[in-house]
Amino acid sequence: MTEAEARAWLAARNVSRETFSKIEAFLDFLRDEASRQNLIAASTLDTVWARHVVDSAQLLDHAGDWRTWLDLGSGAGFPGLIVAIMAPGHVTLIESRAKRIAFLIEAAHIAGVSDRVEVIGSRVETAPRRAYGVISARAFAPLPKLLDLAYPFTDKSTRFVLPKGKSAAEELAAARASWQGRFELVPSVTDSEAAIIVASGVTRGKTRR
Repeated sequence: MTEAEARAWLAARNVSRETFSKIEAFLDFLRDEASRQNLIAASTLDTVWARHVVDSAQLLDHAGDWRTWLDLGSGAGFPGLIVAIMAPGHVTLIESRAKRIAFLIEAAHIAGVSDRVEVIGSRVETAPRRAYGVISARAFAPLPKLLDLAYPFTDKSTRFVLPKGKSAAEELAAARASWQGRFELVPSVTDSEAAIIVASGVTRGKTRR
């Protein structure tokens, strides 16, 4: 997906001019801050709309109805801040690195979503436990470990939307050894070799085939 195709993909979903402006303000801040800390791979700065914005925004197509969203290991704000900019719910970002925490707080302010974004500065293991409607994590941990860390933040209605690369099918197969629920692999719109793991009704225990 090219940068032009990424913008067209968003436009086709009736993303408003105001929302585009908020994303652009966030990206301007990201590019500026990237000179001081390693937020995203330098090689992706010129393809940020496809590699990061749409790669994040596509998760909304698989999230269903939600009021609360938890993003684990939020880093540079993908997908969490893009979700907050594009949708009206409350988004919680968990990030343990001090510079990233400061970045996320300022980025939420610049994008005009700080009233709906909570940044929790801690490791996932020590963050306050409460259930969320949707949980996401990008480049955070292999699926079995990710589910183990995220499980305290779930209830029976929680849905996972997890962007993964080439290893998606292998990670899902490994997770089935100790987790059950409804799991689906959905192709990514930004990378033909990547997929999104969409899961609901996740509980501990081997999945019945």
